[in-house]
Amino acid sequence: MTHPGHAAHAAHSSHSSHSAHNADTDTDADAQHDQVDILDLDAEVLAEHIASITAWLPVKADPRHIVDLGCGTGAGTLALLTRFPDAHVTAVDTSAGHLNRLREKAEAAGLADHVRTVQADLDGDWPDLGTPELVWASASMHHMADPDRTLRQVHDTLAPGGLFAVVELAGFPRFLPEDAPADRPGLEERCHAAIDHHHAQQVPHRGADWGTKLAAAGFTVEGERTVTVNMGPPHPDAVGRYALSSLTRMRGVVAETLPPEDLAAFDRLLDTDSPHGILRRADLTVRTERVVWAARR
Repeated sequence: MTHPGHAAHAAHSSHSSHSAHNADTDTDADAQHDQVDILDLDAEVLAEHIASITAWLPVKADPRHIVDLGCGTGAGTLALLTRFPDAHVTAVDTSAGHLNRLREKAEAAGLADHVRTVQADLDGDWPDLGTPELVWASASMHHMADPDRTLRQVHDTLAPGGLFAVVELAGFPRFLPEDAPADRPGLEERCHAAIDHHHAQQVPHRGADWGTKLAAAGFTVEGERTVTVNMGPPHPDAVGRYALSSLTRMRGVVAETLPPEDLAAFDRLLDTDSPHGILRRADLTVRTERVVWAARR
């Protein structure tokens, strides 16, 4: 369970598929490498917005023990340790590759002693996660087979008075102007419509009313916040790489539903050698939303 988070939401769906990713073939290994790359890019590009979420959390006292459910490559884990430097984080994910990358990043940041990784599928038997004062789940809850069961498990795991932060993405990020590309204006919106149809069938809990679900699981919802991301040019090179990786994963979801003219235009955008490719566009933006619920046990 990752999140895809966070970012290429379409392909994990990309910051959080809850199913395990096994690298037993070259294709699987390549796919996992691509997912690690996009999760790292998501964390880099949206670091300021993640920090604003952790700063907003209505904690009563700085937590000593935090659990990160569906931690991916560690965007949330590291942001939480920046916000709460004395805490220890138990980071849970199904993917060994993601957990390995998280450990590398924690080591590089001098935080290895503050992170414990647990490989587990939370749709199955729960591991012993201790009694944390804060549980964080970013772009992972909607991938659970039975999210109501998961919410009850989190409620029972939290320390009395502890806080559960649920972060969900409003959808796949947008990168292009509405009139782009010139040969097929509106291409990105048509791709989003195709992804929304795909997710309605494959990810039924995406867009759920998490406030109501949290209350039903016994939580008191103390806050809800929408974080709007709209990063225009000029921007760092990472935005171009983020857009390229995200749209490449999007293509894998929508390719069979697009008309040939749209698919050809999409492939021209993804051509890294083309003067019209995504990496050479000066008008890229990053536009998305994340909604955060803070719920008290």
